[in-house]
Formats: sequence, structure tokens, C-alpha cells
Amino acid sequence: MKKKERIIMLFDMQSFYASVEKATNPEYKDKPLVVAGDPTRRSGIVLAACPISKSFGISTVDRLGEAHMKCRDIIVVQPRMQLYIDVSMQIMRILESYTDLVEPYSIDELFIDVTNSIHLFNTTPEELALAIQQNILIQTGVWSRAGIGENKILAKVCCDIIAKKNKSGIFTLRKEELEKHIWHKPVEDLWGVGSKMRRHLNLMGILTIGQLAKASLTLLTKKWGVNGQVLWQCANGIDNSPVTISTHDNQKVIGNGMTLPRDYCTAWEIDVVLLDMVSQVCRRLRQKKVRGSVLNVSCMGADWDRPTGFSRQMKLSTSTNITEEVYAHSKKLFHQHWDGLPIRKIGVSIAGLESDEVYQLTLFDDQEKKRKIDQVMDLVKDRFGEAAIVRASSFTSAGQTRDRAAKIGGHYK
Repeated sequence: MKKKERIIMLFDMQSFYASVEKATNPEYKDKPLVVAGDPTRRSGIVLAACPISKSFGISTVDRLGEAHMKCRDIIVVQPRMQLYIDVSMQIMRILESYTDLVEPYSIDELFIDVTNSIHLFNTTPEELALAIQQNILIQTGVWSRAGIGENKILAKVCCDIIAKKNKSGIFTLRKEELEKHIWHKPVEDLWGVGSKMRRHLNLMGILTIGQLAKASLTLLTKKWGVNGQVLWQCANGIDNSPVTISTHDNQKVIGNGMTLPRDYCTAWEIDVVLLDMVSQVCRRLRQKKVRGSVLNVSCMGADWDRPTGFSRQMKLSTSTNITEEVYAHSKKLFHQHWDGLPIRKIGVSIAGLESDEVYQLTLFDDQEKKRKIDQVMDLVKDRFGEAAIVRASSFTSAGQTRDRAAKIGGHYK
């Protein structure tokens, strides 16, 4: 009996933030628009640019000053993250009306598997993708593109390289057609190949996706381990992973990172922001009912031209999600490796996660007291919001908790 061919689609929303802004503000429909972190500061970064803005050469790597130089009449809108999340959830519900297998890949990209539901619509994959595309447009005002393939990698590569450039925004890519449609493209067009990896591959004589596909798997894995194998599989359209609604349920790491609003130069300032971040990370651990045993602390220096910084980890003697314990270890790890120069980015993460349902009691410290303090703070925040109860240090000039409580993903809600 012939095995049923899987039908996977990746829907990608065009210039998502900018599209949502135009959908909610019809007067901007035919005007160049960008979404930027802080329109009052010409140094802010462009987060999203509509197609009209892109026609002027504006991209998401531009600063606002550069964007204004390319288009003097550009409309700049401050991001509204909660609105974008709400629209993303609305799109997810639309896709769930076609199949129960919907997997968010990012806020504006979602995989769906219609293998076992397409017969209900008595149509071809391309026609179904068109119907979904129109449904999303009618309900949200956002234009989407769809890559179709027998697995997630083919759907992703198809969407990124072909469907996004098609007038219809829809294309089906079969594995046997990779050479025809994909392999002649530059290697940097492939998902997972950034500028640094491109330079490494180019030095090896690998300039196109086809050359990567035909490269020695042994050589690639020897040089980059599992990452080398993943790149080779992407170039060859090999992927057995299912579309699953539980993709994000089994997190391996829980962390938090932020770009600081100014240079942090003194130890006490850094300790304050470390405590703010550790408090958020440990709260997330407790929300997910897990604790961790591998702590990572990282930072980046304030001088962008001469980058400095570090990323270091340590194995804790026991798994924990107690704020005070994680903070003590984080502070120690940071100051062991900090060179004393001003920093502008900092991050804290916990790995080695395990269930918090059972834990070992200790006789010689006040773990239970610390645990109860965390529990009380969590209850207050659950009921009244993140900024309802904060540590005194958060009220200093270095504190970031109150500001971050008003934001999602580093941007105001």
C-alpha cells in the first residue's frame, strides 16, 4: 500500500507589524510606513517596513535616521506588541479551522499539516492555501505567503525563497525539484545561514545551496557538529519532524536577555539589573513547575566597534528555582569574568530543567523560607501585575523591572 504523502504548509505574514498597523489605520494604506522602537529618537531601529517602504531601500537593519534619508515622507509608528500578539492568535485560530495540527514557528510564521484534513475541502493543496490566504486577509487585513512541501524544511525553504517573491504568494516545492528551483541560489538564502556562516562556507568553496547539498556530510559535521548536519539536511530537503501543537511545551532552557537603556559601568548597577532578570527567570521556572541546575550568564560590552563580553555557565550543586539562590550564583559568575568595562547587553538563563513537584529538603539553610517568599511574590504578581510588588533595588536608577513590566519583547504593549 502506497504511503500517503504529507502536505505541510508554512504561512508567513508579509511585513507583519507594518501590515497590522495599516489594517488598523486605513489612511496609511498607500503610504510608506515603518514600525520602530521609539519614533521620538532618530537612532531607533526599524522593526518592520511595509513593501512601499522597502521599495525605497529601507530594511529592518536600518536606523530611523537612515530610513528618513531614504524616504523623507515615511510614516513612523511605535510598536504595539499586545496588538500583534492578538492578531497572531487570531490567525492561529483561522488555521485551526482547517486542521488541528498548527505549530507556531514565530509570531508571524505558522506551520500546518493538512495531510489528514485536506479531503474535507475537496481541493488541491494550492487551492486550499489560496482559500486560507484569502480568509486571513479578509479577517485581519494581513497578506500571507504559503510554502507547501512534504516536510517542514521544504515548506520553509519554499516560502522563504520562492513564495515570498511570487505574485500569488503560494508555491509547492517537491524534493526532486530542489535542483531546479533552489540549488542555484546563494547559500546565504538558506534558512540557518547567517553572515558569519556564509563567510565560513564561502572560504570552503561553498557558494550556492546546491554546493552545500553536495558537500561532504562527514566534513560538515566534523567542522560544526550537529549544526553542520542540520545545514546539509536543509539544503537536501530532509526533515522527519512532525508538525506538533506541543513544540513549545518541552523547553530545554528558560532565560532572559536585554539591551540596557544606557551603559552600565559600576558593579552595583549591574547587580541591580541582574537581580531584576533573575527574578523574572525564576518566576517563569516556577510558573512552569520546573527547576534548573545549569546557570548561564552573558554580557556584551558597550563599544560596538571593539566588541567585548563573555558567556559562561556553571553547574549548580542542586537544581533550584529560588530567586535568592540563583541571584547569588549569577552575581558570582558575572564578577568572575567581567573585565570591568561598561556593558550594554546582559542575559541570564537556566538549563538542566526537571520537575519541581518533588525536591530534597535540607537541614542547614532556610530554603523553605526563601521558597515561601517567592511564592507570596508570585501570588501578588499573578493577581495585580508584574510591577505590583518589586524589590527596593528596582526603584534605583539602575532598576529595569518596572519599565519591562510595561513591555512585551522589549517594546511597549
